[in-house]
Amino acid sequence: MSAIEQNAGAKERILARIRSAREAQESRRKIELQEIARHLDAHPRGPRLMIEDEAGMAGSMQARFLERARAMASTFEEVASMNQVPHAIAAYLIANGLPKEVVAWPEFSRLDWRAAEIDFASRPAAASDLIGVTGAFCAIAETGTLLLLSGSETPATTSMLPETHIAIVHADRSVATMEEACMLVRGAHQQLPRAVYFVSGPSRTADIEQTIVLGAHGPYRLHILLVGRASHS
Repeated sequence: MSAIEQNAGAKERILARIRSAREAQESRRKIELQEIARHLDAHPRGPRLMIEDEAGMAGSMQARFLERARAMASTFEEVASMNQVPHAIAAYLIANGLPKEVVAWPEFSRLDWRAAEIDFASRPAAASDLIGVTGAFCAIAETGTLLLLSGSETPATTSMLPETHIAIVHADRSVATMEEACMLVRGAHQQLPRAVYFVSGPSRTADIEQTIVLGAHGPYRLHILLVGRASHS
C-alpha cells in the first residue's frame, strides 16, 4: 500500500469517527428533548389566573392587558390593521415632540413609512438612535407584559437602546399568564433563542432613596400598538 493510500485511509477513518460522534451527540440531544417534553407534560400545573367576562375570553384578555400596561406607565393605541401602523406612529411622534426617524425590525420594512413621512431604517439600534420599533411574540394580560425573543431578525438592541420603544403586538397574540406565554414559546420553538425577555413598561429603578426613576437602564417611554383587537373587528 502506497503512502498516499495510507494517508487517504487514515483520513477516512478520522472522518468516520467524527461523523459517528456527531450522530451520537444528535441522538442524545433528541432523547434529552423527549425527556424534557415528557417531564413538562407530566408536571402538574399550579393555579392560574382566569380572565373572562361577558365580552368573551379573547376580548377580556386584551382589555386586561391594556389596563395592566397602563398601570406600568406604558401608553397604547389600538389600530385595526398593520397598514395603519406608520400613521399611528407618526401621530405619536408628533404629539410627543419626537423626531420622525425610527429603526425597526426587518418584518416592518414593507409598511408604507414614506406616506407617513417617517425616516425608516431596518437595522439593529445604535446608541444614537432615539426611537426603536419592534414586534412582540405575545402580550401577557396578567401583568401587562410583552414577551420578546431575540434573533437575527429581532435584535434586542432595538427595544433596549433607544429612549423610546414602540412595540407592535397583534391582538390575537394575547395570553392570560406568563405560564401560558412560556407554553406558547415552547410550542413554537423546539430550541429557545439566545434571549427571551419580558418588557413591563418603561425601564425603571428605585436604587436611589427608593424613588422610582424611569429610563435608568433603558427606554423611558414604552408605547404599545395593539393591532386588530377582536372587539374592534
